[in-house]
Parts: sequence; structure tokens; C-alpha cells
Amino acid sequence: MPTLQQLLDQKAALDKQIETTRRQEHSDAIAQVKALMEQHRLTVADLGLRGGKNTSPRKGGKVAAKFRNTATGETWSGRGLQPKWLKAAVQGGRKVEDFAV
Repeated sequence: MPTLQQLLDQKAALDKQIETTRRQEHSDAIAQVKALMEQHRLTVADLGLRGGKNTSPRKGGKVAAKFRNTATGETWSGRGLQPKWLKAAVQGGRKVEDFAV
């Protein structure tokens, strides 16, 4: 029966072999895709791909805050549901415009 250290050594060797094989298959796949694109004179635009990782045309950056709770510093962009602090203030008689930045 193998010892714990022997099993750990085997695992480390297998992990290294797995990583090497993964990298090689990745490189082979890229080379194959490039060859097919060249053979058929395709561009990335022909494939309908964008240049980044899973980028969505609808997703943007953060939106600037339009309302701020001066007591706590919490902010709200005006999008989505009103935060609890703003709802409570409006129910208490204040106006949303009172918190405009």
C-alpha cells in the first residue's frame, strides 16, 4: 500500500501533466482555428465576436450618484428601486429633490 507522501507525489506529477496537456491542447486548438480562418479568409468580425471577454453591448460602467443621504453618505443613482433611507425620508415628509447631488 502506498504511503501518503507517495500519493501526494503522484498527485503533484499528475497535476503537472494535466496542466501541460491542457496548455498544449489549447495551443493546438488556437492553431487549428487560425488555419481555418486563413483558409476561408475569415476575420473576427465575420464570426460576430467582440474583442473582449463576454462583453455585452448593454452593460456599461457605473452611473453617477444623483441623490445622497447627507447623514450617512449613502448614494442612489436614481435607477432601480428607491433605497430604504430615501423611502423613509419621503414618508417622513421630505422631498426626493432635497437629496439631489
